[in-house]
Amino acid sequence: MTTLRLLLAAAALALAVPAAAFDHTHAVWDALVKKHVKLVDGGKASQVRYADFAKDRAALKAYLATVSAVKRTEFDGWTKAERMAFLVNAYNAYTVELILTKYPDLKSIRDLGNIVFNSPWKKKFFTLFGEEWWLDRIEHETLRKPGAYDEPRVHYAVNCASVGCPMLREEAFTAAKLEAQLEEQARRFLSDRTRNRFNAATGKLEVSEIFKWFKDDWTSGYRGLAGTGEPVTSREKYFARYADLLADRPEHRKVVTEGKAPIDHLTYDWSLNDAK
Repeated sequence: MTTLRLLLAAAALALAVPAAAFDHTHAVWDALVKKHVKLVDGGKASQVRYADFAKDRAALKAYLATVSAVKRTEFDGWTKAERMAFLVNAYNAYTVELILTKYPDLKSIRDLGNIVFNSPWKKKFFTLFGEEWWLDRIEHETLRKPGAYDEPRVHYAVNCASVGCPMLREEAFTAAKLEAQLEEQARRFLSDRTRNRFNAATGKLEVSEIFKWFKDDWTSGYRGLAGTGEPVTSREKYFARYADLLADRPEHRKVVTEGKAPIDHLTYDWSLNDAK
């Protein structure tokens, strides 16, 4: 049996069982990303084989049908980790589906609409909990809603189909592994010197624009690394925890650890994260 047939069979089974039996392993999405996500730069980044994803689009749509079939009452009864994994996987899967609506005739997700008018992140092209939803509603109105999850590492988990974005993970997020997955995503992104680095020539810390756009997410008392009780109240404190990833030499790591490196932001690359 081909991989596609296996995926379709899994999706059909998920649709056939009662809604209460939603598959929290996200097996169909897991199989799709394992097949179509390509790790690059030693696993610090990834590219997506959209051309091959398009061949398995029926399986993708079947998975999304199981996501859309979940009722709000069912979702509310899940654990916090189950809800977050569900929303992150939904965001990523719907983003791939959005890209496939025009692929290969686009070079960036922004070709599907500009930021101000008809934004691709505000397109109402899917349903959740029996209502019209859009990507921004998942990310900004739900995952980032104050008091809901309070987890800035979500920015390392959701993928905007762009080179500048933290990588699309090569497996589904699941409640059982969520903490480890989020922390690995953080370390992968922060060790990618094309997007985050200490510049020895200027003495500045050059980081992704996501740390500027969503500055408050890292300065609102976030607890920092797993197992630490000290809250993070500034970006400097946050980056200090990852000085070993951002700089190579001990003296440069010391500057980052002490929060003495001025912060600059690198230009975000909106090119499609396509593997060709």
